[in-house]
Amino acid sequence: MKLVSVKMPEALIEAMDELVRRGLYPSRSAVLRTAVRDLLREELWSIMKRFEEAKQTTY
Repeated sequence: MKLVSVKMPEALIEAMDELVRRGLYPSRSAVLRTAVRDLLREELWSIMKRFEEAKQTTY
């Protein structure tokens, strides 16, 4: 894996730390990986859905 540095508001960091404290994730990195993966999956799904809809209307 590659290292990526990001700046985030303190409130988001505190929220991530709470998830880690509760044992839902082993680390901040795991929280961020999950959040980014889920966001990309949702966004890519939305793009593909629009593409398929556009394809159906043009044929």
